[in-house]
Amino acid sequence: MQPKLYPRLTLALLTGLNVLNYIDRNVVIPVQPLVKNEFHPSDYALGWLTSAFFVTYIIAAPVVGWLGDRYSRKVLIVAGVAIWSGFTLLTWLVHSYSELLIRHAIVGIGEASYATIAPALIADLFPVERRGKVLSIFNCGLPVGSAGGIILGGYFGHHFGWRVPFMLAGIPGFLLALALWFLPEPPRGQSDHFDLSVVRTTFRGLLTNPAFWTASLGLAMYTFAVGGLQVWIPTFLNRNRGLTVDKAATIFGLIALFNGIVAVMIGGWMGDRMLKRDHGAYYTFSGYAMFVSVPFMVLAVYIAGGAMFPIIFVAVFLLLLNTGPLNAAIVNSVDAGIRSTALAINVFVIHLLGDVPSPIVIGAISDRTSLPTAFSVTYVAAALSGAVLVYGARFAPKLRSASAPPGTILAANQRE
Repeated sequence: MQPKLYPRLTLALLTGLNVLNYIDRNVVIPVQPLVKNEFHPSDYALGWLTSAFFVTYIIAAPVVGWLGDRYSRKVLIVAGVAIWSGFTLLTWLVHSYSELLIRHAIVGIGEASYATIAPALIADLFPVERRGKVLSIFNCGLPVGSAGGIILGGYFGHHFGWRVPFMLAGIPGFLLALALWFLPEPPRGQSDHFDLSVVRTTFRGLLTNPAFWTASLGLAMYTFAVGGLQVWIPTFLNRNRGLTVDKAATIFGLIALFNGIVAVMIGGWMGDRMLKRDHGAYYTFSGYAMFVSVPFMVLAVYIAGGAMFPIIFVAVFLLLLNTGPLNAAIVNSVDAGIRSTALAINVFVIHLLGDVPSPIVIGAISDRTSLPTAFSVTYVAAALSGAVLVYGARFAPKLRSASAPPGTILAANQRE
């Protein structure tokens, strides 16, 4: 295979799988009112559909990350896709809230096998200076897949019953995983050009790596805000603004879909350009985007009428703008030898502090007050994310000469 085609084809397949990854986990969101009508759970219980998924997700992630640094990443990815696609298909057999909860939780095990390994594999395919852009392409899967799951679930759930969207979401994963199986796996660390240190290259150092932890904590607060809003905004539009299930899902899904491509790609491009002048650019760019998003998040919930959707559009744009740079900051904060393990720890932290608690916290507050009031916790989380990321810029690793061979330690035993 031609050298230029191989990394691009692998990126395309992994991005396609990432889209399906988020479709499968988010297709439940727009059908929550339909699930509530059939099984009659509380809002708190509905929030647990998403939180249970992430509980199993974060439990599985450290195990898969450890395996990913030692065994074939391609094999682990294909196995994970088979698990999540298979259990998505099994939704057809669900006939109680408890069965739906268990099924959705098991999907998290399969998706953990993918999310902790795929970014590390992509990092070995492209040079450091392009990672903001290529990881933006890959991470388009988050908003595009989430939007696709919301639109798919809203339309087919409204017209054909809430189980049908799960069937449509489960099949394509098997086909893309089969295609990935026939591509070669890149050598670990072939594209890294950083000053190396104990902090970046060892598990012991990872525990005190400030570049990794500030990026992870910033992403955790981002995930709390985005995850909570994503789960509850379609329900908010249905319950508080009077839109039908399919209309609420379609409008919000289209906003997320557009920004999932445009905002994410703009953010990746801007982050890479800024990185040439400032090694902490991924952090500061993401942090300031979070600060600016907060007032638009507030306005989106409390302003009704014709101005509501344009404001939601701007809020989503600003939130998604930092997706590529922030994920590139995490990938770059550690060496290739421990990258899958680091990503697994990152997954554990961001979901444990982020979208594991946020859906149920918002649901619990909503049961006692109102859904708009419950959204206030996301504004605080977004502001905290911005503060942590701006502070973390001082710890970003410095690039070394690209002519130096990967693995050359220029700053051993030195904190970055």
